[in-house]
Amino acid sequence: MSGERWARRLRCQDATVLVGDWPPPEERGRRVVAFCEVVGGRAVVLGSGQRDEDVDRVALARSGRALARRTSGGGAVQVGPGEQAWVEVWLPRGDPLWDDDVVRSSWWLGDAWVRALGRLGVVGASVHRDRAVRNAWSEVVCFAGMGPGEVAVGGRKLVGISQRRTRQGARFQSMAAVRWAPDALVPLWAPEVCDALDPAELARSALGLVDAIGPAGTVDDVRLGERVGEAVLDALP
Repeated sequence: MSGERWARRLRCQDATVLVGDWPPPEERGRRVVAFCEVVGGRAVVLGSGQRDEDVDRVALARSGRALARRTSGGGAVQVGPGEQAWVEVWLPRGDPLWDDDVVRSSWWLGDAWVRALGRLGVVGASVHRDRAVRNAWSEVVCFAGMGPGEVAVGGRKLVGISQRRTRQGARFQSMAAVRWAPDALVPLWAPEVCDALDPAELARSALGLVDAIGPAGTVDDVRLGERVGEAVLDALP
């Protein structure tokens, strides 16, 4: 596409560190992509606009997950060792892939995910090329809604993408769950947050990589996340 090369990184860190400031300042003048591998404990990662007090701390402690927060918006996601394929991208302003329109700005990344998933046998993946589609759950759980550039299969969200834009560039955080497990996430919220919401609606809104790829193409969860991440890195323009 543009002939620009990516600086590739492997980030193996605790989830609370992975969501912190990245990339280092000296790398922000070029394209950088990283596969993020969670080591240590599992966590619930809140979007930048979510409130800490909406989380049931007793239920969270019982689940064995820490609480973390990313700088980009959207709902919460669960992360942990082998639980996701997590790819982060830094794009400096002025790059040929840069787009000032926040609706169009992540389409190219969604396209890379679709190419990668196609190589792994996923059929029918498509990029959402419109404004965000929200529902009752989307302010709570990331994979409930559909944002620009995100990827769906059969109308169900598979890949979530959020971004944080600064004067230097944009950090894109993209992720697909290996297994979509909303039943484990819903009980971690304070009752007033989602007691009036329908858990079945949340379950129908998304799917995991195991569901999308199918039994014939899956391996153990950790290796599946790594395979998908490697495929996305290879599919970048």
